[in-house]
Amino acid sequence: MHETIAVHELLHRWWFAYDEGEFDAWEEMFTEDVWFTSRTDTGDHPFEEFIASDSRGRADVLDWQRRHRLACPYPLRHNGTNIHVTGHTDTEVSLSSYIHVTSVENRVPSPVASGIVRATARREGGVYRLAEVHVVLDTMKAVPFGER
Repeated sequence: MHETIAVHELLHRWWFAYDEGEFDAWEEMFTEDVWFTSRTDTGDHPFEEFIASDSRGRADVLDWQRRHRLACPYPLRHNGTNIHVTGHTDTEVSLSSYIHVTSVENRVPSPVASGIVRATARREGGVYRLAEVHVVLDTMKAVPFGER
């Protein structure tokens, strides 16, 4: 049986450590073979090249995240919401959630982005680590759901 709260906590802890630039804490949060992707839902955002990642393996993922974080504003806040389990095996738990990202402009938190995160946490030696993280940021124009 998986400890769902531990898996939720891992995702929340990673977002916090990412935002605060706690680079030394990141390595323990990922499996050696982690797969990380990020992109926009349309693929044609003016900053798509900056946003896009398809990194495999802890070293590559950590390298991309470090470079990306250093080029992003501070403060930056990724707020994970509606985290829920979407599946599991004996060793892994899959999650989905929304994110709402803010930064500060004119001394007021301002929206930067929103999107969907799909992740898989794997239990290794009694500890959960992120094995997959896939981030898709919202950029398409909203339309009635039935017209999608």
